[in-house]
Amino acid sequence: MSQPTRTRLVRLAGAIALGASLLLPTAAPAGAADPVVLTVGTTQDLDASNPFNTALVSGYEVFQLTYNLLVEFDKDAHPAPGFADSWERSPDKVTFHIRDGMTFSDGSAATSKDVCFSWGLAMDAIKHDANIGYGYLDPGVKDAGVTKIECPDPSTFVAYTTDQSDRIFQVYVPILPQHVWSKFDYKSIADQKFDPPLVGSGPYTLQEWKTGQYARFVRNPSYWGNKGFADEVVIRFFPDQTDVMVQALKSGEVDYAHDVNPDQFKALGADPTYTAVAGKANGWSQLAFNTYGTGTGKTIKDGGPSTKALLDPAFRDALGYAVDRQALVDRVLGGYGDVGTTMVPPVLSDWHVEPDRPRHFDIELAKQKLDAAGYKLDANGKRLDKEGKPITLRLDHPNTNDSYAKSAQFVKEWYGQLGIDVVVQSLDSDTLSNLILPPPDGKADYDIELWGWSGNPDPNGLTIVFRCDQIDNLSDSQYCNPDYDKLYDQNTQEAGAQRHDTLAKMQNLIYDEAPYDILYYDSNLDVYRNDRFAGWQNMPANGTPFFTYGPLDYTLLTDATAAPSATPPPSADAGASASPVAGSPAAPTTASGASAAPTTAPSGGESTTGSSSNTPLLLGVVVLAVIVIVAGFVWTRRRRAGGVDDDE
Repeated sequence: MSQPTRTRLVRLAGAIALGASLLLPTAAPAGAADPVVLTVGTTQDLDASNPFNTALVSGYEVFQLTYNLLVEFDKDAHPAPGFADSWERSPDKVTFHIRDGMTFSDGSAATSKDVCFSWGLAMDAIKHDANIGYGYLDPGVKDAGVTKIECPDPSTFVAYTTDQSDRIFQVYVPILPQHVWSKFDYKSIADQKFDPPLVGSGPYTLQEWKTGQYARFVRNPSYWGNKGFADEVVIRFFPDQTDVMVQALKSGEVDYAHDVNPDQFKALGADPTYTAVAGKANGWSQLAFNTYGTGTGKTIKDGGPSTKALLDPAFRDALGYAVDRQALVDRVLGGYGDVGTTMVPPVLSDWHVEPDRPRHFDIELAKQKLDAAGYKLDANGKRLDKEGKPITLRLDHPNTNDSYAKSAQFVKEWYGQLGIDVVVQSLDSDTLSNLILPPPDGKADYDIELWGWSGNPDPNGLTIVFRCDQIDNLSDSQYCNPDYDKLYDQNTQEAGAQRHDTLAKMQNLIYDEAPYDILYYDSNLDVYRNDRFAGWQNMPANGTPFFTYGPLDYTLLTDATAAPSATPPPSADAGASASPVAGSPAAPTTASGASAAPTTAPSGGESTTGSSSNTPLLLGVVVLAVIVIVAGFVWTRRRRAGGVDDDE
């Protein structure tokens, strides 16, 4: 599920900001003198460092930095060498060749046995009709039609498949070091905390994590691929603090800000200090209706939807006419997005279809459809369900993104015109995730969840959430329709035009049944500074540099203050450009490639060369920092002594 919260706070002064940056995070490990640190900001906290237990985009970013996939992604999101550097397909199997001489970050050999262990966890879960942890990762192995795996030697991994699709090259199973995790099976590994420091084969490894503050990564000296300019990567979390994150970007504490709001995006994009990128998102934001018990009559004591009306497709369909999605795109997203329709986003152009029977915004028609479906108004103008009770719907959303709160207020107003009251509640991501769980883990005690999803290059990553077997796993609508499951299974065995036709049926079925009202395909609004790092590229071309498919872009960054090189660094030609998103408002979206890097630091920028000419300035900064830290400490003590909780 998607993304992040915001409290309106303001930095006291640049000096206090400097003091905060020196206090957070901790110093580099011994021996890493003057490390180059790339700091990435996001408004989404990290929910888990166990890759099987993260449900958030931030969690994927963390595990992709530390662990390789068997097959990674190139700049266009196509399959590229990863833990395996090559492969061949035959009629019933794919043979992967593991890199010779590759090691994990602790120096231990990385071989095919690590793939057999990691994929074996997923195979065991599939065999027992179960999932690992949250169940976001292992279904990819099943969808790829993998029936058996084997490792005949340290350099070879063989996966036997039932079809010839490319889905086996898009499996999001991190390759864990067997020597670290071998004593755990698919059940028990989900209970592990994965406390840092971690061991992996990715470009960086998680060294330190403080909830709500940051995750710090150090360079993996054993990494087989290109080594980017940054010695360390720090992902700073700004839950409920979008404005604070942007202030940190402006002060230079943060180099990259993920998921700013449209006003901030436009303002920063007009300043040549920054590059603002509106990336097409492979996902959506939606209203998920609680349909628990549809077709089964099941109920939950002290839980479930508050009204049976939510189980009626005719009721949900009528509500769809009461939402002005274009207004949400214009007024909530600032134009940076597209109107939502079906559950395969337009960015997956090979598979997306528009609905055969589209809904449009028409409050009067919505009223007529509710009347026709048996949901009448009482004398006070309140809409009644078929049991004669006034309908009041509870709408819950995460506190991680301004767009959720704003959209919720629009929906409340529009539904109110139908005679339906809406109670809006903002929750942290973990609380909301637990709230929607049905038995045996929860009571699914909600009516509507306003949240979102992000997928991978294959549409199954998003379409799977509507399967019956995803209730109490990925489903946030509790929807179940055996006809849909049959279509889903059919699509996993197909390719090309056949698969397109099946996916079209799936999209129309879900659209017509309306367990979801997909509001919009919102763009990812990311901004980065141009004064410290160069070599930025979007991945894919209509995406963003970070929070995308894999860690490639972290490895391509160069020193923005260095003189241009006559010979570009390895992989620097990998599409270092950022184009405006088609259909979005005009905004500065050009990226700085390595060849365009300035020869000197921009005014106000900081040098990362560590030359002796900077020594007097450095000493002055250190002295000032000490003064600021002491002053900040006294200020914090006074705030708390006065009864104000200064914790975030």
